[in-house]
Amino acid sequence: MNLLRFAPVLLLAAGTALAQAPASTADNQSPTPPPETRSFDLSAIDKTADPCTDFYQYACGNWIKTNPIPADQVRWARSFSLLGERNRYYLWQELDAAAKAPKTPLQKKYGDYFAACMNTDIIDKKGLEPIKPALDRIASLNDPHQLASVIGGLARQGDPAPLFRFGVQQDEKDSSKQIASIGQGGLSLPDRDYYIVDNKRFQTIRQQYRDHVTKMFTLAGDSPDQAAKEADAVIAIETALAKSSMARVDMRDPEKRYHIYTLADFHKLAPDFDFSVYFKDVNVGPFDTLNVATPDFFKAINELVASQPAEAWKSYLRWHTLHASTDNLPKAFADENFEFFEKTLAGQKEPTPRWKQCTAETDRALGEAVGQDWVNQHFPPKAKTSMDQLVAALEKALGDDIKTLPWMSDATKKAAEEKLTMIRNKIGYPEKWRSYAALEVKRDDALGNSHHSAVFQRNYMLAKLGKPVDEKEWGMTPPTVNAYYQSSMNDINFPAGILQPPFFDPDIDPAVNFGGIGVVIGHEMTHGFDDQGSKYDGKGNLREWQTAEDRAKFVERTDCEVKEYSSFEAAPAHDDAQTQNLNGKLTLGENTADNGGLRIAYMALLDTLAKQGKTINDKFDDYSESQRFFIGFAQVWCQNQTEQSARQSALTDPHSPGRWRTNGSVQNFEEFGQAFGCKKGQPMYPENSCRVW
Repeated sequence: MNLLRFAPVLLLAAGTALAQAPASTADNQSPTPPPETRSFDLSAIDKTADPCTDFYQYACGNWIKTNPIPADQVRWARSFSLLGERNRYYLWQELDAAAKAPKTPLQKKYGDYFAACMNTDIIDKKGLEPIKPALDRIASLNDPHQLASVIGGLARQGDPAPLFRFGVQQDEKDSSKQIASIGQGGLSLPDRDYYIVDNKRFQTIRQQYRDHVTKMFTLAGDSPDQAAKEADAVIAIETALAKSSMARVDMRDPEKRYHIYTLADFHKLAPDFDFSVYFKDVNVGPFDTLNVATPDFFKAINELVASQPAEAWKSYLRWHTLHASTDNLPKAFADENFEFFEKTLAGQKEPTPRWKQCTAETDRALGEAVGQDWVNQHFPPKAKTSMDQLVAALEKALGDDIKTLPWMSDATKKAAEEKLTMIRNKIGYPEKWRSYAALEVKRDDALGNSHHSAVFQRNYMLAKLGKPVDEKEWGMTPPTVNAYYQSSMNDINFPAGILQPPFFDPDIDPAVNFGGIGVVIGHEMTHGFDDQGSKYDGKGNLREWQTAEDRAKFVERTDCEVKEYSSFEAAPAHDDAQTQNLNGKLTLGENTADNGGLRIAYMALLDTLAKQGKTINDKFDDYSESQRFFIGFAQVWCQNQTEQSARQSALTDPHSPGRWRTNGSVQNFEEFGQAFGCKKGQPMYPENSCRVW
């Protein structure tokens, strides 16, 4: 996926379903096959709970009680985590076999990549030797005005090159073009708030972060006093970058991150950082204009070049080299990185086993190579055919929903219907697999392979500049348990990894399938019409297609969701922290998609049952079809999460936690209250509710 193609709208935030911490090199855990997860689990239901008061507790209560968070996780979800673990186990089997006895040149390449990652003896023996070229390049910095050359040189070799993000993206207002784009970056903590919010919790974290950076520099050979001095320099630069960074909520607005500059005008933002040198060093083709997502950030970089000495910049760059390389450095570095970033910040008790880490890393580096064999084993043609039928049913339901919206004028309805017909559906895996012929892999060089992969991915991305958009390109690998909608492409993408039980089972009754994968499909479709997606037309161009009056009504309805979800608690107060509520503005797009997806999946289920001569009130295992639909939906989101992770997610994750994805959606959907015989005024069947789609 393009580095600067700003985050497609995901079903789940990357990395939240399966925690992937830096692993200890000592890995005594042997892979074992995970249990199968049923699509509808009667044993998960807590019948002591009232579904009309707290439906999430009713549908998930027993599962939550009997499924504590594993020591190597920070969030444990009934569907995402268990299916992700199963997919990863099968992927490990494939990689392990390829590492031992490859049958094809492609298997040898990804088998060697995996084997190098797993060989911790060589990693320990090499010590810091693999990052010596990067450290030497950084040491050559004598003047802050040389930063562009040093950072460009690091990027060219695949070494960590922090400070900002540069890449190629579709032009937001002409989606047929691929243009250069640049935006903010350079932070290590999860969000700008960690640096600039002045409360007890963040003050403590900042001190712990300083201690961690100091320890990392000490491990790299610096004296304690020098390491502490370097840590202060790192934090000073990152804090200045944080203060000039755009907030996450503002970054969600595509208009706020779209600023076309000529190269000459862009250079005026940061004349002391020679971007012409940087662009030459990263081997990008010629261009005259680019999108500058965050102009003020580059003004701040210019000020930092003038105010921070060369020694401070060396510390900053050395830190990012160490921090980004810890997975493939000796055990002491990996363990120290785990202690702060996973244990302290997220509440993870133990490092992720090495086999899991290397499986995930190989999938990231060679995903469409590994995915070819994985799909052949785990995604039969029958599943793809069934998904095609489900998607068609959801498209019809969304079209019917648009026709009956009470707040939308006929002119806007017509435009919405046109956009819906233009959505591209990508199911399972790419039509054409990416070639990895240019990627160099060595069986004894884990960090070198990571660098080669970074160069390969960067060159692949930068080569798109000025070329036609590949409408068939994928941004996720086939085994991934996730899905996404991309506004500039106007497409929905469902990797084969999520098209498995408990999300999708071609042999189960339609009520459960529509409550599971049906809501997932509806969720992604609705993203095309949420507060961000609704600003793009059917061709993926950033353009207003609603009338001014309809846009005002739309905003009024989304404001209802903002207020509603901002009242939901993510983490309770205690001596060291205040109550943490959700940010309804940050989660607005996902909440709208959850609500809309639930509604249109239910509508599609009604149509499907009618064609089968059934009704929504028919009974199955003592539950009506409508009740099975809602329980199936809720059980997708059963989860346990550490408090630290929940607090971090509330600041950084545009998705609400499972409790509120469930309760927030059903309390806005009248058919739920009817299905469970609730009385108006009960928590899950309120007198007034929010509805956008």
